[in-house]
Amino acid sequence: MTTPIKRHEALQPLGREHHTGLLFSWKIREGIKRNADLMRMKNYADWFWTSHLQSHFELEEKHVFSILPDDNEKKQQALREHQLIKSLFENNTPSTDSFSILEKQLEQHIRFEERDLFNEIQLAATDEQLQAIAAHHEDVKQDDWADEFWKG
Repeated sequence: MTTPIKRHEALQPLGREHHTGLLFSWKIREGIKRNADLMRMKNYADWFWTSHLQSHFELEEKHVFSILPDDNEKKQQALREHQLIKSLFENNTPSTDSFSILEKQLEQHIRFEERDLFNEIQLAATDEQLQAIAAHHEDVKQDDWADEFWKG
């Protein structure tokens, strides 16, 4: 396992968004454990995708991953995982299994980015590239979903 390096301040807001993604995964896991209504979970997942994750993925793909060459294996892995996660969010037939797969894939992807990919990007990036990331990043949005299905 690669030892994390001190995260450049331009990448720190993305790390805070990753924390929000991990919290999403936890809420879905808790909802599954408590046999929450699948449509309540689907409504939350749809909202989370459009309110948080879609713009996060777009920023990463356009301004963060582009720092690495196209043939970089970790960049390619991250892009594949983004496509998979997007397709899981777009699933219109929610089930316990589909939510379980979604939350696990998202958590694994976030851990990969935080532990591996972002370290490589930070080492390869110029100061100008890091400042461009900071300039394109919006404030981290709060997860203020009112229907707390994960509490049972």
